Amino acid sequence: METTGRVAVITGGASGIGRGIARAFAGEGMKLMLADMDETMLATTAAELTEQGIEVATQRCDVSKLEDVEALAAATVARFGAVHVLCNNAGIGIPTATHNIRLEDWRWIIDVDLWGPIYGVKAFLPLMEAQGEGHINTTASLAGLIGGSYMGAYNVAKHGAVALMTTLERDLRGRKSPVHASVLCPGPINTDISRHSVTYRPSKAKPGATSAADGRAAANVQGLLDKGMDPDEVGRLVLDGIQRDTFWLLTHPSFTKVLTRQLDALMADGSLTKA
Repeated sequence: METTGRVAVITGGASGIGRGIARAFAGEGMKLMLADMDETMLATTAAELTEQGIEVATQRCDVSKLEDVEALAAATVARFGAVHVLCNNAGIGIPTATHNIRLEDWRWIIDVDLWGPIYGVKAFLPLMEAQGEGHINTTASLAGLIGGSYMGAYNVAKHGAVALMTTLERDLRGRKSPVHASVLCPGPINTDISRHSVTYRPSKAKPGATSAADGRAAANVQGLLDKGMDPDEVGRLVLDGIQRDTFWLLTHPSFTKVLTRQLDALMADGSLTKA
């Protein structure tokens, strides 16, 4: 897909992977609508890109609410007259053993990480098909391919996001739609997703880790992220994938060896390997 001068919407666009994607798109001269819950960081990121001569608009958006996502779509068309790329990137995650996850957290994580992309498809796909061109990318995770421990709600949501995008792309190809889809499955990326998730955690679920093990798991996850890939590198990967109409976008292809071992064990004796 041609991207130069086109319009892109990025949820979770104020920081982390979203900001990395925005910077990569800005390098192509794309017009950007950045959406996020953090209006201060939105303003900072928008100012940085505006200084480069990029046309940028921002909107506070809670992707777990259909009305917010629909308002985002309407605002984008009102400002730019079109929307060519949607990156369903907003995401959250709280490392917790499955038996300890509060129901409030199950609902919150699935609302953002799965219903957010569903709402994005619902609101933006008709606009793209009407204009005869578009691409929808969703940020899932390697967790959407491998069900590791201590991330139950996150794993469920990300598996759902992968299923959403694989089904969507097959459906689009089956009816010869002018719109394409792709899924980003990142490994460890140097972002503050864990810290931001704690900040926006629903008030009823504000208390800290439910066990010492959960606390250690959260610290280990953040430590892994702190040593992870630069989000700007992820942004360039997403840009390249959209330009090439590549479906699977993987930041750490070597990690898929776990999938191979998992499939081998499934075929051999039906056992579940260690993720």
